Amino acid sequence: MTLTLLTAVDHRHEAQLVAALEVAPDIRVVRRCADTPELLSVAASGAADLALVSATFRGVDRDALRSLASHGVRTIGVCAADDEVAERVLRQLGVPDIVDPGASPDSLAQSLRSLGIGEGLASVGAGGAFSRATDPVDRPAPDLVGPSGAAASGLRPIGVGAGLDPTPQSIAPEESVGSGDDGPVGRVVAVWGPTGAPGRTTLAVSLAALAASEGKQVLLIDADTWGGSIGQVLGLVDEAPGIAAAARLSEQGMLDVPRLSRVSPEVAPGLRVLTGLPRPDRWHEVRAAAMADVLAVATRLAQVVIVDCGFAIEDDEELSYDTAAPRRNATTLASLAAADELVVVGSADPVGLQRLVRAVQDVVEHADATPRVVVNKTRRSACGPDPERTITELLGRFAGLDVVHCLPWAPDETDRALWEGRSLSEVAGDGQLVTAIRAFAGGWLLTEESAVRRGRRRRR
Repeated sequence: MTLTLLTAVDHRHEAQLVAALEVAPDIRVVRRCADTPELLSVAASGAADLALVSATFRGVDRDALRSLASHGVRTIGVCAADDEVAERVLRQLGVPDIVDPGASPDSLAQSLRSLGIGEGLASVGAGGAFSRATDPVDRPAPDLVGPSGAAASGLRPIGVGAGLDPTPQSIAPEESVGSGDDGPVGRVVAVWGPTGAPGRTTLAVSLAALAASEGKQVLLIDADTWGGSIGQVLGLVDEAPGIAAAARLSEQGMLDVPRLSRVSPEVAPGLRVLTGLPRPDRWHEVRAAAMADVLAVATRLAQVVIVDCGFAIEDDEELSYDTAAPRRNATTLASLAAADELVVVGSADPVGLQRLVRAVQDVVEHADATPRVVVNKTRRSACGPDPERTITELLGRFAGLDVVHCLPWAPDETDRALWEGRSLSEVAGDGQLVTAIRAFAGGWLLTEESAVRRGRRRRR
């Protein structure tokens, strides 16, 4: 069987690599791509099985490699045996297999054939971008043994190489949770709700503050591309959004635990914040593959990762004219797909409850986690003399919900927290709203049990 290849290699290695491939048995180079758009367009045509890509090729990022995988093209990294920087970038982009351009034609052919066709795409593709992953330096080396029983000489398995310190000095070891694929990792808690300002951000900030007050390492992420506000709620400067910085690092293959810690400052003991986009027209800076990678690295940094999601979960724009186009709601969809816990927030009024009924039915199509439903702003003036009973019966009848948590309407407490730029726990720790939120979170968020890698299927 003849392997068909695309090359997307920088000028330092292209001539050497192509010369070796041209004389390699059962190998055919169908296109030497000049840039990423050409690479993706040829991949979309179905003309190739593999793509050989170098770390410094113009325009290559995580989103481009994910697009290759979606077209059934497996990505193989290309870098010299002594180029540790390029190897690290490829690894952090999610490319698990690397070949040496200086290898002989026979060993190159043997290495490429040993990978097989259709035996699982690179981790940046349909699988790995939405699966929990460790920091790249912690990933075990794959078993890439050729037919003769010895390791294929042209293929270098991923392992911790010389000069790649598995515990970077820029972050204390205790800041990273777990140390391997099978070790404990942080939980991802997605806080989502329908349109109408039901209190998603207020609840997300309150849950994060409560978990941090219990001694947990918490990372609060503002992933609302329609109207991020966590920075403003906590009195932070949002001119340099942390979520955009983390996404850029991911796209460039540079995101790891130390870098994520630098763009997510600690605003209280144990509580880090990754601020959101200050303007909604910057939504295209955070794409699905990057968001999934941010969440994967975040679970190595914190025990609890709380994500404040945007309200919109429609993906119709993906089908409008080009399936490769950026999707505005991809950040929310990626967060829901990665969530270990899902909190759905609605407001206690006739309009809000109607939206909540529909929302619960819609969100389960995008998340594996069972939703924990919270009805916020519960008050007699909107729901009658016994609001909790009314809400529980209504949601049980129309949404099939057996358990609903009601939070009281406390405008004085929330207004004071907003005015002072602090969390509710700081300004009204004994107030009725914080007490109700603590009771809601006590049975699952504030426990000492650490999440472990579940191995469950992630939505693609």
